[in-house]
Amino acid sequence: MINGRFIAIGDVHGCVDELATLIEKLEIKPEDQVIYLGDLVNRGPDSHGVISLARKTATVAIVGNHELRLLKYRQTGSNSALQANDRKTLRQLTSKDWKFIEQMVPYHYVPEIDTVFVHGGFLPLRAWENQPLAITANIQVLTSDGKPAKRKDFPNAPYWADFWPGPPFVVYGHTPRDEIYEKPQSIGIDTGCAGGGKLTAYCLPEKKIVQVPATRAYYPMNHLKSKNQ
Repeated sequence: MINGRFIAIGDVHGCVDELATLIEKLEIKPEDQVIYLGDLVNRGPDSHGVISLARKTATVAIVGNHELRLLKYRQTGSNSALQANDRKTLRQLTSKDWKFIEQMVPYHYVPEIDTVFVHGGFLPLRAWENQPLAITANIQVLTSDGKPAKRKDFPNAPYWADFWPGPPFVVYGHTPRDEIYEKPQSIGIDTGCAGGGKLTAYCLPEKKIVQVPATRAYYPMNHLKSKNQ
């Protein structure tokens, strides 16, 4: 028996005001489980503030490619892969923030609803449980030979979700779009809040979408057509 909701929240990217508004709008109950889909940090104005809110509300937080970059820097000390947004975030993070990031998981499977929550996605036709973070935190599209890739490198390639046969049903973020991207066995809910789009939550089992608009565009995103840009 399912007592509460499973609430997935898409890529927040430092947009703390929008997250606070979304949390208020969701009216989260004690029996609900809140699942952050990763990329809580970077691009928006307040990564520390977002993680502070997530610490108070999260049941589970999934590691995104932006957190993965920060973790690699923290583990190796090498800043060669850091981007400008990473450096800004590093100056904001506290020891409690790092503890939260270090406890993020690659994915979260809920057998009661046969649904897996992940940041980027999975390679179709392979066992999803064994796919490494290099895939699950980064995949957006598939190349012509079926390899995982980023959309910016292969702008005309098909999305991995177009070929995902299920089960399980997959709820993911990572790929910003103007609207949610719904297929029979998956739903993508990164609606580009940091780029002036919306911050989206997806509530199961009722399959309800809850959104709040971005206050403004904090970061340019070429795949969004937001009026706020």
